[in-house]
Amino acid sequence: MSTAALAVTNVTKRFGSHHALDGVSLDVATGDAVVILGPSGCGKTTLLRLIAGLEVPDSGEIWLSGTQVAGPRRSMVASHQRGIGFVFQDLALWPHLTVEKNLGFVLESVKTPRAERVPRVHEALKLVRIEELSTRYPHELSGGEQQRVALARAVVGQPRVLLLDEPLSSLDQELRATLRAELARLQRALHVTTVYVTHDREDAAVLADCVVEMRAGRIASVSDTKRKEERA
Repeated sequence: MSTAALAVTNVTKRFGSHHALDGVSLDVATGDAVVILGPSGCGKTTLLRLIAGLEVPDSGEIWLSGTQVAGPRRSMVASHQRGIGFVFQDLALWPHLTVEKNLGFVLESVKTPRAERVPRVHEALKLVRIEELSTRYPHELSGGEQQRVALARAVVGQPRVLLLDEPLSSLDQELRATLRAELARLQRALHVTTVYVTHDREDAAVLADCVVEMRAGRIASVSDTKRKEERA
């Protein structure tokens, strides 16, 4: 058993003959932001999907705050019960729902009391500075605004762990830098345990307490960063 906010222990995952993850182990302390770096196909997204419960490991274990949520070929805790917020690379906003209803659907799915939903939605939108866009649909928003909606939707349920899969990869450099700084501000404000997948070292420089480099389904290196030293 591990008492870390997140513990991945000797996890292996194959898709057919492809070895996506090969004996990966990772502990993340409560409130830390871990950035996982690596090229396409190295297993970064697979690792996030296993943590979120969207896949099950072939071997190994996954623990959240001392509770085992997955083991070999099985899930002990369903995805929606793990307290996970997920920002997908393609954002995956529901196009037929307004911004506020995108967030409200999350609160409904985790059975948040009805009286708390509207205040929680407004609080999350205010946190990412787009409360004035609450009645718009995703197609009426810019790329940067959609990114903020996806982030608000991920945090509105007050997750124990926030997972982000290259959420800024489709943006131009200027907007990417702006939202990268916003993400760092938000993570510090919420003190939420975060795992951020990217191939961009600038993301790691701004966001990471710990940088994990992956190659061919394995962890190649783990290093603490200046950000953690400054917070100590």
